[in-house]
Amino acid sequence: MEMKPIPPEQSLIEYPSEFPIKIMGAMHDAFAQTMVEVVTLHDPTFHAGKMDMRPSSKGTYLSVTVTVWATSRDQLDNLYRALSGHPMVKVVL
Repeated sequence: MEMKPIPPEQSLIEYPSEFPIKIMGAMHDAFAQTMVEVVTLHDPTFHAGKMDMRPSSKGTYLSVTVTVWATSRDQLDNLYRALSGHPMVKVVL
């Protein structure tokens, strides 16, 4: 599904800026590092220090919040597609 371009004056995001994204998936030893690798492909300035991790109350799931340097809507759209299409990811917010 192709998204229509949003004129800059109608965007709710001002570019460039820091932008948090929450990613949730099943608890797995490599989940956090894998998400760092995916995010870094879209934001080369990203590093693990810009990530907050929280396990679910039963330890079944892991939620990571990454803060990326958003430079454009295309960048964010591509990142969301990469994350939501990843087999380890259940939800991207």
